Amino acid sequence: MHTLFYSPAACSLAPHIVLEEIGKPFGLELVRAGVDTVKPDWFARNPKGRVPALTGVPGSIGGGPDLLTECNAIMIYLARTNPEVGLVPADPAREARMIEWMNWLAASFHAAAYASVRRPGRFLDDPALHPQLQEKGMRTVKEHCALIDRILADGRDWAVPGGYTLADPYLFTFYVFLYRFEGFDRSPYPAWTAHAAKVLERPAVRRALAQEGIAMDLPA
Repeated sequence: MHTLFYSPAACSLAPHIVLEEIGKPFGLELVRAGVDTVKPDWFARNPKGRVPALTGVPGSIGGGPDLLTECNAIMIYLARTNPEVGLVPADPAREARMIEWMNWLAASFHAAAYASVRRPGRFLDDPALHPQLQEKGMRTVKEHCALIDRILADGRDWAVPGGYTLADPYLFTFYVFLYRFEGFDRSPYPAWTAHAAKVLERPAVRRALAQEGIAMDLPA
């Protein structure tokens, strides 16, 4: 049985949703960002010091044995080892489009733009420079949001047209980030809001949110 190390409302929400979609027993272990993530015992197990992490995956690239890190790797592993759930498209082009979404969200949206707003200390040591970085990061976040909305507004049913894939809970997770970001105006992104509301209708998503203590109210 896998155990997912997670922080509430972090990017670990995406693989948490995937585990719920799969429907097999799994464990959850809370890792509090900024508290547990700076403790030596967590770094000894996961030198990257972040979530998510998943137990029960053979191999290691520097962390504890059989511990898998990186959100995209965890989601794809879970989907590939449970193919009956159908979260990875069989068609190579649709699979590539799913990975295209996931890589963009992980690298450009999360690690670069969003992190510069919420975690400027990762980029600059001097706190006096943080406001300028955060201002630029927020402009970039909004540019990404506008592009996501334009893509989703073209009439497609899901992020990758033709069916629900790993890209959808991942997109939803970033919408949760913005939903919980005090003062962030989501009204310019109606197509993304509609997509998030559709994802929220899935029982697996509601279970994951409830387990993490996340309350959301989106238009039907």
